[in-house]
Amino acid sequence: MAYSKGKYSQSISDRSGQAFPYREMVKEWNGSLVHISEFEKKHPQLDPKPHRADPVALYNARPQRAAPVVVDLDPALWPGQFTSDGMRPSTDANEENNKRRLQSTIGSVTISIS
Repeated sequence: MAYSKGKYSQSISDRSGQAFPYREMVKEWNGSLVHISEFEKKHPQLDPKPHRADPVALYNARPQRAAPVVVDLDPALWPGQFTSDGMRPSTDANEENNKRRLQSTIGSVTISIS
């Protein structure tokens, strides 16, 4: 399809509604046909740059080893906690206590009296 050059043509601006020479019209980023004196380029904030997440993790990090801690639970203070096989009560509370044992060592404490 052949188009004419528009040497003597006029075009209406979508922004102001005024007639301008066809050759001086430009299309904006939003599709509006405006005169070159009315042209506004696209604002940079409309096309944000891709943002990568901040690095948080360490490469080849090794966690500090936890020291064992021993905590014995008294079945008299926790009556419903030492049952096994559903609601059937356990025959040996110490056996249930051993199943829930947590072992950890924190360190040493020195107390001096002066």
